[in-house]
Amino acid sequence: MIAVPSSARKINPVADPVIDSKIDINEFDRDQIAGCSKGLMKVLDRARKVSKSDSSVLITGESGTGKELIARAIHKNSSRHNGPMVVINCGAIPGELLESELFGHEKGAFTGAHRSRIGRFEIADKGTIFLDEIGDMSPDLQVKLLRAIQERRFERVGGTAVIDVDIRVVSATNKDLPAAIAEGGFREDLYYRLNVIPIPILPLRERKEDILQLTDYFQDNLVKRVDGYEPKIFSETAKQALLQYDWPGNIRELENLVERVSVLVDDQVIELGDLPENIAKKSSQTGSVSVAAVFTNGVGFNEAVDQYQRSLIRHALDETGWVKARAAELLKMNRTTLVEKIKKMNIQPESQRPFF
Repeated sequence: MIAVPSSARKINPVADPVIDSKIDINEFDRDQIAGCSKGLMKVLDRARKVSKSDSSVLITGESGTGKELIARAIHKNSSRHNGPMVVINCGAIPGELLESELFGHEKGAFTGAHRSRIGRFEIADKGTIFLDEIGDMSPDLQVKLLRAIQERRFERVGGTAVIDVDIRVVSATNKDLPAAIAEGGFREDLYYRLNVIPIPILPLRERKEDILQLTDYFQDNLVKRVDGYEPKIFSETAKQALLQYDWPGNIRELENLVERVSVLVDDQVIELGDLPENIAKKSSQTGSVSVAAVFTNGVGFNEAVDQYQRSLIRHALDETGWVKARAAELLKMNRTTLVEKIKKMNIQPESQRPFF
């Protein structure tokens, strides 16, 4: 999911000098799409352009990068915005049922077809149909889909009447379709029919400028959803951990993490130790905050020193099995000083940290 607070919904063309075509903030509605990275700005610029046409669009990117939200933005900003936006996940429906879902069926067409049913293509007439996870579609059904897209007409399963529709097709996949074509798993002619306008979306690890803005949005969303919820504050060390983590689950993983710690952490400030071990450990292994980050990410001197001390102490404790006397010896400091710092920084063994 990509989302944005109301204060960040407008695109600032000055923020990305790489984009020549100026984005009129009154021209393109990017509601629920957050971020300021160059990668996202390029996606939004292309979405703005393609929304003015009826060309087929293929959105590619890893799971959790927000492909459906980009598809919805294209529809919302198009001349078809008053028509339906119909979504179908081609990977979530068994192959033998997907044809009926797409094109509908007549009564008696197959066992269990007790009545006629219209398909998603008919429902999407005068609007947009979004075919998510198109790469999971069976080769046999790909042939029928290609014909329906080319001719904008089809027959229901078990029927003979030709049904004409006026639709715009937007599809998405997290698969490498050219590789699937080479392996015989996807039709080349269908690929070129769908891929008239390609829109690749970068994974979150390649546009980390968006992470903190997304984190703020998800906090704002909790305020709207949960009565009496007070938004939490991520400490600078926690923010650095979020920025250093690679987010294999992309924006969906970040959203789940923000909600999880917001619910489970009682304090108003979310510290590094409150984050899941895989994220906090990644931050510790990278040697705390970098010198460059002190200047580029607003981390102050005291915060940087505090984070570095915390990393040193945790590393020494982990190395010595949390035997404080041995850890103090490793750090060349008094045991009482180490104990005081552990208490002050609230450094805890993994078994005592929040469970995720």
